[in-house]
Amino acid sequence: MKSTKKQIQKGSIGILGIPFDQNSSFQKGPSLAPDRIRESYFSTSSNLWSEKGLDLGSIKHLYDLGDINFKENIDDFNLITDSVKNIIDQDCYLICLGGDHSVTFPIIKAHAQKYRHLNILHFDAHPDLYDSLDGNIHSHACPFARIMEKKLAARLVQIGIRTMNGHQREQAEKFGVEVNEIKNGDNFLNELEFEGPVYISLDLDCLDPAFAPGVSHHEPGGMTTRQVIDIIHHLKGKIIGADIVEYNPDRDLHSMTSMVAAKLLKEIIAKIYEDTI
Repeated sequence: MKSTKKQIQKGSIGILGIPFDQNSSFQKGPSLAPDRIRESYFSTSSNLWSEKGLDLGSIKHLYDLGDINFKENIDDFNLITDSVKNIIDQDCYLICLGGDHSVTFPIIKAHAQKYRHLNILHFDAHPDLYDSLDGNIHSHACPFARIMEKKLAARLVQIGIRTMNGHQREQAEKFGVEVNEIKNGDNFLNELEFEGPVYISLDLDCLDPAFAPGVSHHEPGGMTTRQVIDIIHHLKGKIIGADIVEYNPDRDLHSMTSMVAAKLLKEIIAKIYEDTI
C-alpha cells in the first residue's frame, strides 16, 4: 500500500483516514483510529496475504491517501463528502477508516452521486436509526436515518443488531430497512445477495466484546470475527466501497482490536480486488 497525494489511476483501491469523533455520544477516541489500524495492517506479527491467497503487497494500485485534515470554520460533513467525491470520481474504490459512525452519512452522500441503486450492508450492534440523539441529528446513532430519509440508498441490510428499541423499530419499518437481529440466527446469510453496487459499513461493535474490546460501546452477545470474514468472502454482489468505524484505541487491549480491524481491512481489499479483475 503506497502513500500518495497525486492523482490515482482508474480502478485503484484507496484508503482514506477520517479521524473524526465529534458526534460520539458516550466516549471520544475513534479519531485516533486510522493510524492505529495502519500500524496493525503492517505489523510483522502477521503478513499482507488475504485468507483466499492474494498477496496485498503485490497490488500495484493500492494507495494510502492519508487522512482528511479537519479545519476550523469549515463544515466537517461537507469536507468529508467533497474529499470522498474527489477520489471516487477518479474511478477509484475507496475504503474509509473512521472515526465514529456519523461519518458514513457524508461518505454515502458522495457515493450516491456516482452510483445509482446503491445497496448498503451494515454490520453493527446498533441500528443507528435514531431520528436524533441528545438533540443531535448527526449523532453517530443517526447516520442511517439521514441516509434513508434522503433516499441515498435503494436497500439497507443490517447484520449483528442486538440493541433494537421501539423508536428504531418504527424507523426501520418506515424506511424499509432489512434488520437481521442476531437473536434470530444466521439462516438469512444463504440469501445475502445484492443486485447493483454494494457499500459495506462495518462498525466494529458488531463483534462481541470478547473479539473487539476496543470500542466505545460494549454490547455482549455479538458476532465472531470468523462470521464477519465469512460474510465478506461469500457476499454475492460487487463491493464498490466500505468504511470501518468506531474503533476506539483508548479502550483497546494490547492492540487486539486494531489487529481485528486490520484483518477485516485486508479481506475487504482482497474482495474488492477480486471483483475487479
